[in-house]
Amino acid sequence: MSARKLSELAKTVRSKNAGVDKITFDVIFAQRDTYERVKRARVLTRETVARLYGIPFDRITDFVEFDPANAIKFTILRMEPSGSAGDPDIFGSQHYAPLLDLEVPD
Repeated sequence: MSARKLSELAKTVRSKNAGVDKITFDVIFAQRDTYERVKRARVLTRETVARLYGIPFDRITDFVEFDPANAIKFTILRMEPSGSAGDPDIFGSQHYAPLLDLEVPD
């Protein structure tokens, strides 16, 4: 069985602040059929997010497959507020990397 990386299929994979205590993620697809393929494969779910980020389910505040935008969106709680001492990414923009190599079967 062959597979492609999520980064090869998605038009956009990004993370950003969603307030001082949350980071939100967007995985957006240019074509509807590619979006539907990823949804059907069930490779990006709450369970996947928890495993990829090593976090408990209760840190995932939202997870939405948003059909009108061909997008999968989710939000997680930060360990510390944005900009606090020890925060390595004040804008939340560097947290998407674990998603890039996620394998999506053909």
